[in-house]
Amino acid sequence: MRKPHGVVDRFPINPKWVVLLLVIPLLALFLLLIGALGPLKPHNPSDLGRASGALRPPKPPRLAYLISGTQGDGRRLKRLLQAAYHPWNFYLLHLDRTAPPEERADLATYAASEATFVQFGNVRMVEDADPVSQKGPTMIACTLHAVAILLREFEDWSWFINLSAADYPLMPQDDILHVFSYLPRDFNFIKHTSDIGWREYERARPIIVDPGFYKPSRTDIFWAKEKRSMPSAFKIFAGSSWVILARPFLEFCIWGWDNLPRTLLMYYTNFLSSSESYFHTVICNSQDFQNTTINDDLRFMMWDDPPRLHPMNLTSEHFNLMAESGAPFAHSFSREDPVLDRIDDELLQRSAGRFTPGKWCLANPEFGTDPCSVRGRPSVIQPTVNSRRLEMLLVKLLDPDDFRPRQCI
Repeated sequence: MRKPHGVVDRFPINPKWVVLLLVIPLLALFLLLIGALGPLKPHNPSDLGRASGALRPPKPPRLAYLISGTQGDGRRLKRLLQAAYHPWNFYLLHLDRTAPPEERADLATYAASEATFVQFGNVRMVEDADPVSQKGPTMIACTLHAVAILLREFEDWSWFINLSAADYPLMPQDDILHVFSYLPRDFNFIKHTSDIGWREYERARPIIVDPGFYKPSRTDIFWAKEKRSMPSAFKIFAGSSWVILARPFLEFCIWGWDNLPRTLLMYYTNFLSSSESYFHTVICNSQDFQNTTINDDLRFMMWDDPPRLHPMNLTSEHFNLMAESGAPFAHSFSREDPVLDRIDDELLQRSAGRFTPGKWCLANPEFGTDPCSVRGRPSVIQPTVNSRRLEMLLVKLLDPDDFRPRQCI
């Protein structure tokens, strides 16, 4: 898909938001001056729209989503796609090999025939499904495969976001696109630490074999009797499997011009739960990208005390915490939990079976019609009041006293 020509048409910003909107680029500019961001210069919105006297935000970035699931997740992926859809973004759907052919065919038919997707041409499905073992490196292989497809199929996207069937957005895409317009395009949101603790003896030292590489159906991983020592050529980092990664870093991972990504990919072939460590280790061992990290995955999660291996399933009792967190996404939800309906109704303004409305939706909902049944230009966005929560979260994450000390330590 070619990038549209012309000036992006967006409505003037409410003056009450101006102070908050200025904080993000000003903090980014400060970090640039102290050498934190490298050569990329963030856009200052105060320089825009001076001729007309109106504040005109910068052009919004395009986001590339991987939405993935397993057997029985076809309906959940449809709902998640509808909730997170925006014609300005790109979407790749993946159901792993455990999903029956008819379930995969149904999702593929929906992706290829939905009128909105046909008009904007921004939804694809991985036709040759990958095997995915949750604890094995096949999950990393699947993610890298998806990134390669997105790089081949779509031009000019800025960030990659991975979502599973257990995830759900907490705000419309207009809000996310609006706030991300002010961020340097090389920022990487990835929760990480080198203090891996118990992971050293339970994940780094054991040697495992992922049967997904050899068998058509997913089975439990194989454990070797031997243990291995910790590497000395690089430092291991670990964190969350959920990431928002910038295109320049992912091009480095795919092309690997200094061989670090390939070297680490071979090491992580026998690493337990490598999706929680591979990208983290690559980015923090690369001098070109280690200063682009923001130590957060922008997901709302709830953990038991003491924390278990996986976060709690979110329910209605967590709704207020989710809404006030400022996170654009939440993980994880059980199938058809009623809290998803509440998120649709109160946060996304979305009706069942329809897309989350944005400024690209032109029909009048007061007549009972689907707002997105009449579609305008995808580059036109208008944030809701929820965007201010995301702005405040990013201001906190970019605080100079907290930003640099949490990078790759």
